[in-house]
Amino acid sequence: MNHDLMLPETAEDLVATQRAGRRRAVERALRAPFWQARLSGLAIDLDRLDDPAEWARIPILTKEELRALSADAFYSEFCTAGRRETVEYWRSGGSTGRPLFYPRTEADLACAMAGFRRIYACAGVGADDLVHISLPLGIHPAGHMCARAAEAEGAAVMWVGAGNAAPSMMQLDLIRTFRPSVWVGMSSYAIHLANLAAAEGERLSDYGVRTVICTAEPLSAAKRAKLSALWGARVHDSIGMTEMMMMGAETAPDSGFRIWSDFVYPEVVDPESFAPVAPGAEGLLVVTSLATNAATPFLRWNTGDVVRLSDPVRPEAGWNPLFSDDLKADNDAPPAVDPRFALFPVMRHAHRTAGFFKVRGVNIGHTDFEDMMFADAQVADFRVEVLATDGTDVLRVHLEADGEADPAALGSQLAARVRRTFEVTPDLVWCPPGTIAKTFESSVKATRFVDLR
Repeated sequence: MNHDLMLPETAEDLVATQRAGRRRAVERALRAPFWQARLSGLAIDLDRLDDPAEWARIPILTKEELRALSADAFYSEFCTAGRRETVEYWRSGGSTGRPLFYPRTEADLACAMAGFRRIYACAGVGADDLVHISLPLGIHPAGHMCARAAEAEGAAVMWVGAGNAAPSMMQLDLIRTFRPSVWVGMSSYAIHLANLAAAEGERLSDYGVRTVICTAEPLSAAKRAKLSALWGARVHDSIGMTEMMMMGAETAPDSGFRIWSDFVYPEVVDPESFAPVAPGAEGLLVVTSLATNAATPFLRWNTGDVVRLSDPVRPEAGWNPLFSDDLKADNDAPPAVDPRFALFPVMRHAHRTAGFFKVRGVNIGHTDFEDMMFADAQVADFRVEVLATDGTDVLRVHLEADGEADPAALGSQLAARVRRTFEVTPDLVWCPPGTIAKTFESSVKATRFVDLR
């Protein structure tokens, strides 16, 4: 085993790790009164957890069930580590409800650090790199874990933080001054920084960032293409959740997430019956923590994500077709994919189950809307709100135009495109450059779509 990244060396090692991890996960859960009551009478056979039918007898845990617990009940009935064992707390995103604070033990953090380090190994980041971190620092784990992990991989790190801690103009000045080779943050904030630079008559692609690593929010194909053009960089995505850890990353741009199935056990199930779907078919992602569960035993956690999960495939190298010939010529070739990650399954997001508005009876998918907007190079940034006025739902779209665009002509085109695609006439509101992203700067996850009804 690689002792820094804790990577299994063979498929047999991975299977053995999963087998032991699933048993340990259930044993740890049974220490919690919450799970004792939940599994009471089921007589789960710990020796038969490799049997899909036996594993499926464990009830799937939903966010609504967890939120129904009071804070006292969460710590006394769900969590299994006390203050003496707890090293730090991680705050959940809390984007839809009361945030929770998850205790982490020393053993949890050792595995979590390996998971975060893997995103840099996948992207070829090492001792020659300077990493600029634009994620929130503090009680939200992603920022400080990404910073510490980059240092552990030998890179130099700028612990900058999000826009609420370090204003965007300061971030741009740091990028100009230190010319980092790697930028880490949310994709929406990366677009904002590029737009802000453009408003100053500059291009971020002139400042030497070769790799952009995104996390904490969905990255659509259109947004990836826009980012790669604005920054002149390879764009790698990663996926994690506070309930688990950083649990996957791309080994090449747009190649799908390699899921750390030694640290989390992923399942894809039918959203209605919860029966397993065929390999590669679309379904609901359910995950079990195999590593960061010494204090928070998450068994069969319903993530709300709709995904496709495929068996391991040959590592994909080379450039994504989204990248232009000019971009290829202006940058070094991407690093070869580390074959150690070839053992892991590949997951691709389809959309989030809650990722749509229903406006006047019409479903408007967030990802579909985002793809439509960012596919237009004249759109610098946007934010969507749904409001109820006089009993009628209004789809309000706040817009920032590219510096060379004619807002009147662009507005007419966009309104017609939204009507044609979604059968809803939007209320367009034009904003000065940088206005929209100011609403993102203090957020853990950018609230690009907001229902205010």
